[in-house]
Amino acid sequence: MPSQRALLPRSTPAAAGVSSRAVAALLDRLEARSVECHSIMVVRHGHVVAEGWWAPYSAERPHLLYSLTKSFTSVAVGLAITDGLLSLNDRVVDVLPDHVPADISEQGRRLTVHHLLSMTTGHTTDSLDEAWRLEPGDLTKGFLRVPFTEAEGTLHGYDNATTYVLARMVERVTGRSLPELLDERLFQPMGIDHAEWDRVASGAAFGFHGLHLTTEAVAAFGELLLREGIWGDRQLVPAEWVRLATSRHIETLQLADGSRDADSIAGYGYQFWMSRDGYRGDGAYGQLCLVYPEHDLVVAVTAGDGPSGATPGAVWDCLLPGLDDPGSTRDDEVLADRLRQLSFAPVPGLAAPQRSVKAKLDASAENSALPDGSTVVVDPVDGGWLLRLGSSLDVAAGHGEWRESSPLGRPVVAAGTWQGNAFVADLYVITTPHRVRLVVDADAGTAAATWSTVPLTSPSLALHLRAPLMTRPDVA
Repeated sequence: MPSQRALLPRSTPAAAGVSSRAVAALLDRLEARSVECHSIMVVRHGHVVAEGWWAPYSAERPHLLYSLTKSFTSVAVGLAITDGLLSLNDRVVDVLPDHVPADISEQGRRLTVHHLLSMTTGHTTDSLDEAWRLEPGDLTKGFLRVPFTEAEGTLHGYDNATTYVLARMVERVTGRSLPELLDERLFQPMGIDHAEWDRVASGAAFGFHGLHLTTEAVAAFGELLLREGIWGDRQLVPAEWVRLATSRHIETLQLADGSRDADSIAGYGYQFWMSRDGYRGDGAYGQLCLVYPEHDLVVAVTAGDGPSGATPGAVWDCLLPGLDDPGSTRDDEVLADRLRQLSFAPVPGLAAPQRSVKAKLDASAENSALPDGSTVVVDPVDGGWLLRLGSSLDVAAGHGEWRESSPLGRPVVAAGTWQGNAFVADLYVITTPHRVRLVVDADAGTAAATWSTVPLTSPSLALHLRAPLMTRPDVA
């Protein structure tokens, strides 16, 4: 894959007043907390001072951001407001009159852009599943039909559907799709030419989820916010909007999983989470853009899983105390060497190059990635294997090395091995946080394919290998 043009200049930690030992302590803490990091980038004074990818993840690959996407939708809303096409007081029913249910409540009629941005519509839990059930063909109408249990503007309730509705409002008033608007006004001027979007069945971008960007693009977005919308010599996003969107508009009592760490209860802005010291865009399984204006610091992370709040807490505990205490050049060299060697090891075992096996998939295992009864064939080819998974997925797997294939459009990177009479392989859906462990029992003629973490859109592996992913908007 060709390398992307650098978006940000590079420097050493010491030159930017960052302790390499503090960055190493951050990595140690994340490892101790079982955070499965895929990449990390630390930016201080506008320069990348530390960066690393855990192979087979790599710098040039976009990574699914999940709800970190919401912060980009917030910027799109700000652009529409700046252009005079939308206002914080505009009501959903006025901008999208053709999506208003006949039985809409009075509260539903009162909902404004402000309520959607701050997630203070009166839904105390995520309305997405219920909205989709009520109106399978119109999520906006379904959102307006879900009962509101609290008065608007009084309580924060994390609600994916609010961002979906915002995206549709922006598209209505601008006449542009969300991806087109952000590409023209944000990504192209910044030099980001690799944004990918997952979409609902109609072809519209989710808005609340589905954007894929490289780690450096996420870090550059954080730097743009830190500079209050300025990129180079251009004001891409009005400073007033950046300040407004990244300010606290409502308190947050706890996350949906019941956790109450200090960063999750710091408040909510306009599709941004407040932190103890700064603010962040935050996506499921650990996709983060952490911005610390007082420290002139941005930290971007992509990940596969980890305890909620582990990364912001680790930055607070480990990295922030190491600012303006840079340490030595030798410390920088040790850190750089560690970052270059980050990797997930291929499954250990034997190549057994002449052995083939055919099996039936048993989907009774929890978190299955393939339909029950699917045929699984493992054939040796040139120092690795061809894995035939059902009727449409042919995946290349290396032995002791990663091999890449794109059976349905999006890449999957895989490595396998024989362990006794079992063939074992890891399949990384490399532009997402997710991977599949395939185990084939040659004696029993059975196979299992299970997700490490199940994608929130669907457990179907085939769906996540299509480009673009198109599905119903059922992300929790």
